[in-house]
Amino acid sequence: MTDDELGFETRAIHAGQDPDPTTGAVVTPIVLSSTFAQDEVGVHKGYEYSRSGNPTRTALEQCVASLEGARHGLAFSSGLAAEDAVMRLLSPGDHVVLNKDAYGGTYRLLAKVHTSLTFTVERADGARMVWVETPSNPRLDVVDIAETAAWAHEQGALLVVDNTFATPYLQNPLALGADIVVHSSTKYLGGHSDVVGGFVAVNDDELAERLRFLQNAAGGVPSPFDCYLVLRGVKTLGVRMDRHCANAAAVVAMLRSHPKVEAVFYPDLSEVAAKQMRAPGGMVSFIVRGGEEAARRVAARTKLFTLAESLGAVESLIEHPAAMTHASVAGSPLEVDPALIRLSVGIESVDDLVLDLLRALD
Repeated sequence: MTDDELGFETRAIHAGQDPDPTTGAVVTPIVLSSTFAQDEVGVHKGYEYSRSGNPTRTALEQCVASLEGARHGLAFSSGLAAEDAVMRLLSPGDHVVLNKDAYGGTYRLLAKVHTSLTFTVERADGARMVWVETPSNPRLDVVDIAETAAWAHEQGALLVVDNTFATPYLQNPLALGADIVVHSSTKYLGGHSDVVGGFVAVNDDELAERLRFLQNAAGGVPSPFDCYLVLRGVKTLGVRMDRHCANAAAVVAMLRSHPKVEAVFYPDLSEVAAKQMRAPGGMVSFIVRGGEEAARRVAARTKLFTLAESLGAVESLIEHPAAMTHASVAGSPLEVDPALIRLSVGIESVDDLVLDLLRALD
């Protein structure tokens, strides 16, 4: 059977991960060698130097590419390293359209690093790249990928979709018309808060060649052990996401009925999300009545929801985006409501999570 004929969970466990032909090891070996012997000058077994390629990284790249329905996958040392490589596809003066709600690190990369590029949060004629998070961070806005792809391609622009929140288990942007998919594999792909990584998936051969050149030339590659950790996490992505989604739905039901919660952001009521996602995901944001001070108090009072940045792991996390992950967008069009709290709902017993939030709110 080909990968295309296998289910998601099967591919997560087997794609790119055949038993080692030398030893029979069922788990992909961690190949720590930085260099590889050559039979003669320029003749080798597919690997010459680990920045350029490594067998453990190859297994991860093949696996996640399969899950995204992509012909090509490239692993990076962080989500921002992956984003940086994608932005390097552009030329000075090129225009990028960024959705209004987006990760602060993406905004910082555009505003403070790739300063030769111009960008707006409104659609603009002549755009060369359209950058979309859906669901977005932290307000969980949903963008119609197919409709946005059609508009971007009319402009001659590439559509990049950050699929970190949805994961390939819930959403496949390439199948909806996106040109490039990016991930912070630190999050749901790794799933255990023990590794930092990034990923890019594409179907276009030329794009893949250009990105692989940038991956090697700039050197933002993950270590073999980091690749092993993400690959291990990916094996359970499907079953974890089912639990994340179920727990998040219960948390949302409680928050929507709580008198101290002004608004809840979760894509379960979105027609667009229902069209392009298999489930709404495990991220929840809400606004606390009483403003920033009240929000900070709630974030500091939970016991099971750990006050920490990041998301997408087995343990539940709570954070105050305006002062934490999105501090870099203060004063910009992407500025976050200081009364907003973001939850990464983990896979603990859901009754315990709901009670923890109730106690913090009350």
